[in-house]
Amino acid sequence: MSKYSGKSPSSLKFKNLLYTKKNWRATIKINRPEVLNALNFETLRELGRAFEDASWDDDVAVVIVTGAGAKAFSTGADMKEWSKDFLSSPSDFYKWMGVFVETFEQLRNIGKPTIARINGMVVGGGNELQMSCDLAVAADDTFIRHVGVARGSVPAAGGTQWLPLIVGDRRAREILFLCEPIPAKKALEWGLVNQVVPRKNLDKAVHEMSEKLIHKLPECTRYAKQQLNFWRDLSWGLTIGHARDWLTVHTGSAEVREGVRAFVEKREIDYKKLRASNHKKK
Repeated sequence: MSKYSGKSPSSLKFKNLLYTKKNWRATIKINRPEVLNALNFETLRELGRAFEDASWDDDVAVVIVTGAGAKAFSTGADMKEWSKDFLSSPSDFYKWMGVFVETFEQLRNIGKPTIARINGMVVGGGNELQMSCDLAVAADDTFIRHVGVARGSVPAAGGTQWLPLIVGDRRAREILFLCEPIPAKKALEWGLVNQVVPRKNLDKAVHEMSEKLIHKLPECTRYAKQQLNFWRDLSWGLTIGHARDWLTVHTGSAEVREGVRAFVEKREIDYKKLRASNHKKK
């Protein structure tokens, strides 16, 4: 076997992923349902290894990304990890964000068509993960949401870059500023997903879509994907380094600390009090 070939899924020994390869398909499932499939540092690194393996395996024609359970596809960055690791040592967030960026770039440049199987809520970095896929199929009882400006994490790794390309500028601002859930039906109308089906038909719909992709020319598909990535790559390349630095600098700020702690403590933020406090400081 060539060193550039894929490996058996069991040999990769993932802790946070369920990884399978069968019938020209690789399925990568985030297996952290107890925290709504949130992305911690270890999970991001495992995702990177899975994306690399699927990219290198010539027996994989389509990559499917999903979450374990029925509640969540992924809710993005693990806020408990933020609270524990980064509020007291903000400079370490630069390293975490570096892995986040690398992982998403691996998925976007995997060289094969990818499908997001949206099995539950999609929040923040979870939406950026599904937008990194080429296509998306969602169960009809799911929703998509960003909460960065309400919780202290600006949607920088895809949200601000790609949402305007996919749904248009005004809709992107609505999603990012208002932080309200976008039901699956509306997400379909806005072009944020390709299909919405009853939950019982989700696996069938993903299977049928992947079967259509398998019956296409691999090199031609890879090049079409590369060209289609142009605007995403451009917007990403021009802004992601700045976002990484800004987030690192501001992870220790009062706003972020309050947002993350409120999330972990499961309480509301008194936004008007926070505004009044900032005004007094001036």
